[in-house]
Amino acid sequence: MPSSQKVAWSQLRVGIMAIAALSLLAVLIFLMTGADNPFQEKATLYTYMMDSAAMTEGSAVRLNGILIGKVKKIEITGDPDNRRAVRMTLQVDRGALPLIPEDSIIGFSAENVLGSKFLNIRRGASQKTVADGGTLQARDDKDFLEVVQSAMPLLDSLQSILRRIDGLIGHIESGRGNLGRLIKDEQLYTRINDTLGDVREITAAVRQGKGTIGHLVYDEGLYADLRRTLARFDRLAEGLERGEGTAGKLLKDPALYDELRGTSKELHTLVENLNKGEGTAGKLLRDEALHNRIVATLDRVNSTIDRINAGQGTLGQLMTNPALYENLTATSAQMSALMRDFRANPKKFLTIQLKLF
Repeated sequence: MPSSQKVAWSQLRVGIMAIAALSLLAVLIFLMTGADNPFQEKATLYTYMMDSAAMTEGSAVRLNGILIGKVKKIEITGDPDNRRAVRMTLQVDRGALPLIPEDSIIGFSAENVLGSKFLNIRRGASQKTVADGGTLQARDDKDFLEVVQSAMPLLDSLQSILRRIDGLIGHIESGRGNLGRLIKDEQLYTRINDTLGDVREITAAVRQGKGTIGHLVYDEGLYADLRRTLARFDRLAEGLERGEGTAGKLLKDPALYDELRGTSKELHTLVENLNKGEGTAGKLLRDEALHNRIVATLDRVNSTIDRINAGQGTLGQLMTNPALYENLTATSAQMSALMRDFRANPKKFLTIQLKLF
């Protein structure tokens, strides 16, 4: 049976372990909750606002985002001035007072749109700092609920987009639509796989130098022909640069260039003369009297042609009178017969007979 001394020593060790565990638990709770340091001296500050914006006692007080205290008390003042309707008592670390100028502004802030609210002090520029029991001016901020309400359309839009994405994913999983068929359709998968197989075969054939593309890629003779063609083009370009041939002379011969310039000037002068009405061509373009005479001549020619078509005059009769045409044809035939008879027996026509009385 253990002695009373050993029992007392065991109980002491259990007590020490329990105290250490409780101390460690208290430290963890302090670190996790961000509670104030109980060993640091505190100071009190006040601020007045129109509305508490649903702030609660114990909310954090920060200086430019750094935690320095908490809201100790929120109460209604009953002051007729609405800007001083609510008074908030702030408990902050006394060591932070030298860092807070008296013209600093305090207002509502939040970690995010849906996060917890806190009071944030924005440092002013005054050289004089706030004292214990002093008052900080509140910033005329929009209520946090109004900020949340203004963000509601954005949240609704995000929810709508998420619903549409969820519906699209559902369609794809059910095999509907192009993407769904690509994922779910076994036949389409088989066709794509077959197509990839054909591509692999074509690639292998090209690598082996088969087909037109294979020859273009791997045929050394074709490569040599291309090299020779490029060399010929290179020599041709060099000849042009040296002024050889007709094209080279056009590029390099200054005399030919001067002749072209002179010809261009002459053409320009000729066009100017034509525009001025000089020369025969110019008169044809510009002389109204000559134009009128040509028009009158053409009118007379047209009139003559009309009379011929109407059978007037000798030419008109030749064109339209069939009897005259037949007579001319018969006369022509008789002349042809006479000429043939003359060539056949010229003595018949050239004999001279002399008769004496």
